[in-house]
Amino acid sequence: MTAELNKKPGLETLRAAISRLEGHSDRRRKMLPFGVREIDSRLPGGGLALGALHEVAGGGNDALHSAAAGQFCAGIAARTRGKVLWIVTRQDVFAPSLKQVGLSARRTIYVEAASDVDVLACFEEGLRHGGLGAVVAEVARLSMTASRRLQLAAETSGSLGIAIRRWRRQTDAADFGQPTASVTRWRVSVLPSASLPVPGVGRPRWLLELIRARAGECADFEVEACDAKGRLAPCSPIADRLSLPAALADGSDQEAAGQRRASA
Repeated sequence: MTAELNKKPGLETLRAAISRLEGHSDRRRKMLPFGVREIDSRLPGGGLALGALHEVAGGGNDALHSAAAGQFCAGIAARTRGKVLWIVTRQDVFAPSLKQVGLSARRTIYVEAASDVDVLACFEEGLRHGGLGAVVAEVARLSMTASRRLQLAAETSGSLGIAIRRWRRQTDAADFGQPTASVTRWRVSVLPSASLPVPGVGRPRWLLELIRARAGECADFEVEACDAKGRLAPCSPIADRLSLPAALADGSDQEAAGQRRASA
């Protein structure tokens, strides 16, 4: 029993020592849980660290388009407080798809940069600002030096930083294997939607690969994509897939529909 009690403090001491050697602050960060036990249990602190830099990339063909990866990031950003700064080099962000996972256009500030150099400059400045809930930036190359600057800026302000690694050629995606200072690194791949016992398309599904987690473990998760409040869900049995969307479940859309019929 004594050995078991001493095991956890020893592990925490080792993690703190590694963090100090890597040049990171050992102060306790706030966490943003996913609300999915299988995921949160694999992340130190039980969630995604705020005041830190995280990397996300699309798997397969989505490495070029980052559609699912973008929605994953938008769902995370939607659950933070404050405005969200979204930095791009290509004008192809589909705002309705971000709203679908809870990130309202009224909360989002879009910035278009001419190059990765400009993206990184805006990224760092946004993280240092301190008044933003999250800063999301699409960038192809991310060096160790640049990522350390971003990580330090996030630690200083407490803002969440998410780098969406997006490339113009499939061969460039090999750069995702290079080391960076990010706290976590994720890859999001699209899975076939869940089949329903009635005609229609089920909720989208993703394969989430936690490729790196500082002081944590790598793992793969099959999940249902973010809902209208930015929340993931574990893949559920067919019997549970007929639940109402969030907008209908609280009666808001039904009430609006009733008002429209009454006015007609």
